[in-house]
This record gives sequence, structure tokens and C-alpha cells, in this order.
Amino acid sequence: MQILQITDPHLYGSANGRLRGVETDSSLHAVLDDAFARVPDYSAVLVTGDLVQDDASGYLRFRSIFGNLKKPVLCIPGNHDEPEAMRRELHGAPFQICGTHEADGWQFIMLDSYDPGHVGGRLCPNELARLDDALKHSSKHAMVCLHHHPIFMGSRWLDTVGLADPEGFWRVIDSHAHVRAVVWGHVHQVYDGQRGDVRLFATPSTGAQFLPNSDRYAVDSRPPAYRSFDLHADGRIDTAVHWIESLQRRQSVAR
Repeated sequence: MQILQITDPHLYGSANGRLRGVETDSSLHAVLDDAFARVPDYSAVLVTGDLVQDDASGYLRFRSIFGNLKKPVLCIPGNHDEPEAMRRELHGAPFQICGTHEADGWQFIMLDSYDPGHVGGRLCPNELARLDDALKHSSKHAMVCLHHHPIFMGSRWLDTVGLADPEGFWRVIDSHAHVRAVVWGHVHQVYDGQRGDVRLFATPSTGAQFLPNSDRYAVDSRPPAYRSFDLHADGRIDTAVHWIESLQRRQSVAR
């Protein structure tokens, strides 16, 4: 089963909205063109937050881009989203906001780490209970998805706006041996690691990236990107991050 992950598109209501030197609408289109040229028939598209940049009209643009896909579009809110507007504007197929999705022996659990008024995230007790319950009631290989990073990324500024109180999250994950992966957005950079038997993945934005291992906020020169997953019936995961190198020079000029 092949899954496309995109994250942090930061759309505006206007097609020419720009963030950190990147026109986010055209950048997202370039990412999707590349992704579907490589794999025309993903089983699902996973969108791990910050669909819009503090602009609820951006959800109509998101719907115009993804609304005709004949496959699930699995979405979770990020700190720049407006969850009520997100649920209202992306109601019905192919969209699913949070919850769980099962396919081909895998379970995807999409968590809401949005914390009103904060850049960082938090999983409320009800979300942690929902995660635990979903894992208890399915023995399928599990991929747990959230927006905010539940580990330190090695950037002092970024690690102040990750997931608050991640210990409770990891207690739930550690108690279920069939969790295969935890996936997040928010950090605008690549991470591929492991915690015990659980694979850990962060994915770059479809727009601009943050400079890794930086004590202070800094924008990287890397271009837009996305991640593809090949999920096997035995729980193995093959994955790759694909950079849209053709946009790198144009971004550099814009900044």
C-alpha cells in the first residue's frame, strides 16, 4: 500500500499568497504533480497539519485542489489551522478530519494536537484516551499521526513549540506493540529515526523549510518536498522524501 504524506502547505484564500518567499498554492501544485507522476494511484493522502496560514478561506482552495480525488484525504489540524472552519469546509468525502482510517492491514490514527492560542501543541486527556482505545480495539499495524513533534529536534527555538507533556503520549505508544510508526509535520524538515521498534518520521513542508539544528529561527534553502510510504503487510515500512529541486532556485531568488 502506497501512501502520500504532505504537510504544512499554508494555503491562503488567494492563489498568490506567499509565505517565507514561497507562493504556497503553486508550490503545492508542483509537489502534487511530481507525486502523482511517480505514483498515479496512492491508497490515501495524509496531510499532517497547517493546511492554511491563519486564513479560513484557504480551506476552499484546499477543497478545490483535493476535492475530486477518488481516495481518502486524511487531515489533522496544525497551529495555523482553524479547526472549526476546517471541519465545516472539508466535510464529507474524500476528506476525513482526525479519527481513524483502516486499509490493507494498517490502521491510521490521526490526532488533534491543536492547542488554542499556542504555537506548540498538546494532546488533551480525551485524545490520549481515544488513541489508547483505538490501539486496544485493533491489532492492525498502526501509524500514529499528529502535527507537533513529540521528540526533541535539536533546534532550541523549535523545541520550545513542540508537543507539550509528550510523556503521556509515549506511555500510550509504548503499551501497544503493534505501533509501527509515528509521523508528524510542523518542523519543516526531514527526520527519520527510531524509538524501540517504532519508526519516527518528520516530513518537510510543501513550501519553505526550517534550517535544521539551528538555535534561532532560520529558513533553509531546501526546496518544497513530500514523503511517500510503501507499507507492507508484515509491518515493514519503505519511505522516501522527494524534493522538488526545480523550485529551489526560484525560492532562493524570491527570498
